Amino acid sequence: MDGSAALVSGGGSGIGRACAAALVADGAAVTIFGRTESKLADAVSRLTDLAAPGGSASYVVADVTDESDVESVVAAAAEPTGNLDIVVANAGGGGALGPLHTHDLADFTRVLHLNVLGTMLLAKHSIPWLAKTRGSFVAISSIAGHLTHRWFGAYPVAKAGVEEMIRNAADEYGPLGIRFNAVRPGFTATELMDGVPRDSATFASYQENTPLEGVGEPADIAHLVRFLAGDEARWITGQVIDVDGGHSLRRGPDYSMFAGIDPTDPTLGLA
Repeated sequence: MDGSAALVSGGGSGIGRACAAALVADGAAVTIFGRTESKLADAVSRLTDLAAPGGSASYVVADVTDESDVESVVAAAAEPTGNLDIVVANAGGGGALGPLHTHDLADFTRVLHLNVLGTMLLAKHSIPWLAKTRGSFVAISSIAGHLTHRWFGAYPVAKAGVEEMIRNAADEYGPLGIRFNAVRPGFTATELMDGVPRDSATFASYQENTPLEGVGEPADIAHLVRFLAGDEARWITGQVIDVDGGHSLRRGPDYSMFAGIDPTDPTLGLA
């Protein structure tokens, strides 16, 4: 990827940093962005150590839900080479857990803004650049985008929205040579998932529904993102691919303990 420029949102940790690492190790000039400068600076230090000849790493502090921030960071990502070839829309997150009737409107809306509108803004402002290079846009979704995750409120809705946006964009911009794809991670060993105790019923529900057992690593996601970003995937667009050890073959996880749900109460507190 020597000579290519890439932009990764939420690149300061977890899956985003792993994606940036896979790209910079193959020679790309990678720009990461997020809201926490300390995480970004630490990530760039690590990425620089991994850079292949021609590769480089830099960061910009920016909020993916702020349109002026996104427009600026897209332009910054193109500075190293004068072009933009790859965009990885990784920034996202969830909110409070609980039955749908208990969710706060402001928090529900925040989750939709972060995941759906954040991805939309990144696509909107990178498309003119990607059209010049016949580039690749890869969004990080979740198995929650198509496999029910009870009590997750806005998060499954948001990820399903991201996936449909990607499919539509692939159809719309295919004639310009831009490829749009998405990746659905399952349980992945990131800082976020450290909050699920390994001796809990929730973790057990992941294990019993994952044919390969164990958990995924951020690099497992990054390997696929690197492939989809490169010329090897030139004939792949509009696809949403699971990287989950087979979890999507079965059923969603049980987060009742985190949502404060009594699994023996069929009324969900409405009685």
